[in-house]
Formats: sequence, C-alpha cells, structure tokens
Amino acid sequence: MRISGRTRITGIFGFPIEHTLSPAMHNAAFEALGLDYCYVPFLVPPDLLGDAVRSIRALGIAGVNVTVPHKEKVMLLLDEVDEEASFIGAVNTIVNAGGRLKGHNTDGRGFMQSLAEKGISVKGASVLIIGAGGAARAVGYYLCGKAGGVFIHGRTKDKVERLVRDLGKIRSNAELVEDLSGIGRFDLVINATPLGLKDSDPMPLSADLLTKGQIVCDLIYRETALLREASKKGCVTVNGLGMLLWQGVEAFQLWTGKRPDVEVMRQALTGAINQ
Repeated sequence: MRISGRTRITGIFGFPIEHTLSPAMHNAAFEALGLDYCYVPFLVPPDLLGDAVRSIRALGIAGVNVTVPHKEKVMLLLDEVDEEASFIGAVNTIVNAGGRLKGHNTDGRGFMQSLAEKGISVKGASVLIIGAGGAARAVGYYLCGKAGGVFIHGRTKDKVERLVRDLGKIRSNAELVEDLSGIGRFDLVINATPLGLKDSDPMPLSADLLTKGQIVCDLIYRETALLREASKKGCVTVNGLGMLLWQGVEAFQLWTGKRPDVEVMRQALTGAINQ
C-alpha cells in the first residue's frame, strides 16, 4: 500500500480496538480496486469521543466505523442519522460528506446478506432473538418485515418490551417470550448477546432445548460453545463472520461509492482470524 498526499483516510473508533479485524478486510479491498484509501484503528477513550468525532472534520477523514462502547453515544455528536440507525439506536458507520457527518447502521443488512449467501430464507419463518440490545435491534429491524413472527427473549424485561413495541411499529408480528422451554418450535434462533465472546461465558441457552434441523445463529464471529453444541444436535449453524464481512461491504460502498471485491475481503478476514 502506498500512502500519498492524496490518500483518503478511513478507520474505526473503539475502546478497546486491538482485536479489530476490519483494517485487514478494508485495506485488502482498497488495494484490490487500486483506490488511494487507507483504513486504520483509532483507540478512542469514552471521555474523548467528542474530540475524536470533531477530528473527522478537522482532518478530512472520509469516514469511520464505530464499535463498542461508542455506537449509541456517537449519535448525539453527528449532523444527521439515517432512519435505520435512528430506529436501532446505534451507529456503526459515519460518512463525512464535505464536513457534514451522517450516521448509518449497516449491521442488519450485513446479517441478512450473510443468511442469503448461505441459502437461508426467513420468509414466513418463526424467529427467536435472544437479547434486546443494539445487535438485536439491528437484526430485528429487518427480520420483522420478512419473517412470519419475531420473538424476543432477554434478561432485562423493560428492554425486551421496548424492543417489541418498537418492532411493532414496523409490523405487528413481534412478541415477548419469557420461557425458553418451547424453543424447539422456532425455525431460526439468534444469539444477539455478548455471551460467547469469552470461553468462560455461560451459553445463552441450553443446547438440550434445540432440535435437529433448526437454524442457530450467533452474531459473535467465531465458533462459540453454543454453535458447537447446536451442531452436535444436528442444527444448521451460522456464526457472525458473514455479518462482519457484509456490514463492511456496505460501509465500504458508503465511503467510496464503489462495490468492493467481496471475496478479497472474505479472504483477508479469514487470514486475520487465523493469525
């Protein structure tokens, strides 16, 4: 990669940020298209988020991704937030359009594309989402308009009830589920909680409740204990790597106006994980 006086900078704001795989896939895609862009990680402590956002304008940064713990708080610092990100209550992509900063959320679209490329259709399906945070809202935003029914389970009842009400504004096919003993009736089960990020984490549900043929998704991009146990039960399993890839594809297009080589990005992600 050659850095010149014309190189456009993109990157990612997070705290911590050392674990990010995004630089690998975006820089590979920029190089494959011969674009004079570069993607770098920015370690942004929470108390300096405002300074970091102002630096996008000051330094002429083309745009950034935003990850934990900044996705929600960054919304108040932008000039505009699109409808999808407003509903989700979180921004994962910022575009600098001549000094005007607009927030987007590409996670939900990334998730849906990750299912589509595996030949999984949600049309008419009964879907259970475990969790009621930003990730659950992102996937629920799209699933509610396509699935036969969307059911939400979470530890914090008021958050679950709020998500059900919000999804009901899109389509009245969302319901709260308190008891997971009947989990076998769902066609698709999605873990949208952080449980599984660490090996010591408990599973978000008992694999004994799953039945052969169910589709089990975990938004965490590595193979979790939940996915390993679900596979033993004969379930179809999907991890979050595809979602990470496709949300990145969407962000790339927002910054550059060009379609990246998806396979180049996929290979770069795979290589980064295996390092």
